[in-house]
Amino acid sequence: MNSQQQNSRQRWARDYVFDALSQLGIHRIFGVPGTNEIPIIDGTSYPENQVEYIECLHENIAMGAAMGSARMTGKPGVVVVHVTPGIAHGIGNLFNAWRSQAPLVILCCQQQNELVTQEPLLASNLVDLARQYTKWAHEVRTEQELPMVLQRAFKEAMAPPNGPVFVAIPWEFTMRRIGDGDRLPGITRISPHFIADADAIRQAAVMLREAVNPLIVVGDAAGYAEAWPELQALAELIGAPVSLQTFSSLANFPNGDYHWQGELPGGQKDLQQVFAGHDVAFLCGFSNQAQVTVFKYSDGPLIPPSVRQVYLSNNSWDIGKNYYGECALFGDIKATLPLLNREIGEQPSAAARQRNELLRQKAEARRLQWDVYLREAMQQQEIWAVVIADALRLEISERRLEKQFVYVHEAVSDPAPFQYLLPFTEEAAAPISYYCVGGGSLGWSMPATLGIKLEAQGCQGIDTRFVVAATGDGSSLFYPQTWWTAQHRQLGVLYIITNNHEYHTLQMGLQQVEAMYGDAPGYGWQARTQDPEYLRIHRPKPDFVALAQAFGGMEGEVVAHPEAVRAAVRRGLDHALAGRAYVLDMQTVGLDQPPPTPQQANARYRHQPRLDCFHVPDGDGQRNTDNGQPANVPVIF
Repeated sequence: MNSQQQNSRQRWARDYVFDALSQLGIHRIFGVPGTNEIPIIDGTSYPENQVEYIECLHENIAMGAAMGSARMTGKPGVVVVHVTPGIAHGIGNLFNAWRSQAPLVILCCQQQNELVTQEPLLASNLVDLARQYTKWAHEVRTEQELPMVLQRAFKEAMAPPNGPVFVAIPWEFTMRRIGDGDRLPGITRISPHFIADADAIRQAAVMLREAVNPLIVVGDAAGYAEAWPELQALAELIGAPVSLQTFSSLANFPNGDYHWQGELPGGQKDLQQVFAGHDVAFLCGFSNQAQVTVFKYSDGPLIPPSVRQVYLSNNSWDIGKNYYGECALFGDIKATLPLLNREIGEQPSAAARQRNELLRQKAEARRLQWDVYLREAMQQQEIWAVVIADALRLEISERRLEKQFVYVHEAVSDPAPFQYLLPFTEEAAAPISYYCVGGGSLGWSMPATLGIKLEAQGCQGIDTRFVVAATGDGSSLFYPQTWWTAQHRQLGVLYIITNNHEYHTLQMGLQQVEAMYGDAPGYGWQARTQDPEYLRIHRPKPDFVALAQAFGGMEGEVVAHPEAVRAAVRRGLDHALAGRAYVLDMQTVGLDQPPPTPQQANARYRHQPRLDCFHVPDGDGQRNTDNGQPANVPVIF
């Protein structure tokens, strides 16, 4: 009997991992190989396990790819990382997963158990590294507890609210022989469909029905629950505008509905102004509630005290987290909203009908403003993001890619055109058709495309025939190694680089800091220059097409003028649909021009109509924010 035949009958403790994956129908694990992990990786070479090992060139890429897979399947993404450097390298996207409630199981192979206390090479307290960004973090004490630990890990990752779980395993434990009958009996699955208290639902219905000017704010839990229809029904019943939490991870409300107002602004005073005119706010699945970069207690809370707050969430931590909630509904959003809508009544009041009509009018005015803005953009010498977004919109429509596309967003300085123009509607998309993260640690988009594209079908009726990522030049330089895996696995993804040769979001952050503290008593800090060299990406300017070519022969092109965008997007889409990744280096600043000053760069945004058309006076749809910066552009410090 040869060793291969013998091994096919032998089981080791590492096979408990494959028991768990088999029971949940998970067919991929992501990672960067290290010697400690080889016993687990080796398990993917057995066809009966039906698991592929997706090799990445950096742990943060592996973490991001697993997040993309998890988003599509609704099941935990599984990552295998290597001791201290492995989890340390992946901490940025682990943080993003934590803030975005993405289910992950991270298996980190620790050094030999008998040696760890002596502080060998690469070893450290791994649990302490990961604990604050996980639902549960644990280091296995003995191989005998592996079944219990793995069962708990997968159970916790999937339990509401979803999130990452970390398990460190001394590597020699994975190689311990076990009997053929020693198997993981199952994974406990906690149903997410629990309903809020009936009395609380009745109280919330009264507050929302009687509100003079209600507001709805939806967060990621609403998108994960696939609650578009129920939220649309509520918005119609009470005549309320619908805002999304800043840096939403999904399309939490369809942008084709006239109640949609885009994401909340990222400034303290701007956020206060959105809430100020409302007497009741319904905060639905609203997790990342303080997505601002500068805050002063002396300037007042983000939500003014005059606003009565009603919460609905499947996470008790997010209910009344920062402010008193007069009514608190703890329950699944998809299961609870129909009961709330029924309590409010099937016919909206006369006041609600009037508010709905006003929202329709404002939405139509916004559409006309964006048409004008697009025409203006087509007359420029450089490429504005609205031209790219419109080209994608047209191609998706003409090729009938409804319910067959996923847009991955990390064009941090240019969110609005993609969020507004791409068809995130009931007919064309679902919440998971849009991918972003709530954490803001750069380097999420390109890695996520790997996991998304590897999953042919999404859990919300979406398939991944067309996966496109729009990423700023600064963000894309975090992990261009992604392109090697895309080529290695022959993943047809269209990568669009919005290339302005600078860290524009950091330039805006600098302006925010100076606006807040430049004249403040006790501070008075001013940067030596508003246009620092260290925020530029030039001299030399990176050649993204050459970089893509170097990582396995990926093709691409530089696009330098608005009139060339549509044809370039068409060529890129042709490649992607044929299973070949492609990169488009979109010059949002002229190729041979020096990077613009911050004032010049902001000019295009000052012409951009606001997504939130409800909270600005008539005729002021292009108003800047309170600190003089353009609307629609959140800032990451």
